[in-house]
Amino acid sequence: MTSRYDLPETDAFTRTYWEAAAEGRLLIRRCGACGRAHHYPREFCPRCWSEDVRWEEASGRASLYTWSVVHRNDLPPFGERTPYVAAVVDLAEGPRMATELVGEDEPRAGAELEVAFREGVPVFRFARGGDEGGDEGDPDRRRPPMAGGGAA
Repeated sequence: MTSRYDLPETDAFTRTYWEAAAEGRLLIRRCGACGRAHHYPREFCPRCWSEDVRWEEASGRASLYTWSVVHRNDLPPFGERTPYVAAVVDLAEGPRMATELVGEDEPRAGAELEVAFREGVPVFRFARGGDEGGDEGDPDRRRPPMAGGGAA
């Protein structure tokens, strides 16, 4: 059996996060003491160290902070996905999140994004505007090879 390096090992604390993701919901943590949101999920606030933190459903909106096009990765299942875009996004609620950018558009700093889920793992795609047709948001849709990478 081949190990998968894109799926986390859940524990009692992160189970809530991964179960929500399997249902198509992105959760973040918010501190009751200072009011700041954070991601990745922790049992304490990384700003003020309070343990008064709770789960909150995120809007799923984000903007692209930076990215890199990965052309080679030998770990399963990433090799089958190359090239893919590893990205860091700024969630609308404030925290930054490492993720994968999926879809056909060329990445650009500040691009508006929305969450999608692939096998219960949050990935981001370019936000669909109002009445526009086009990509139905399939997170497995392949992106053509791109030159370079980007940074904000």
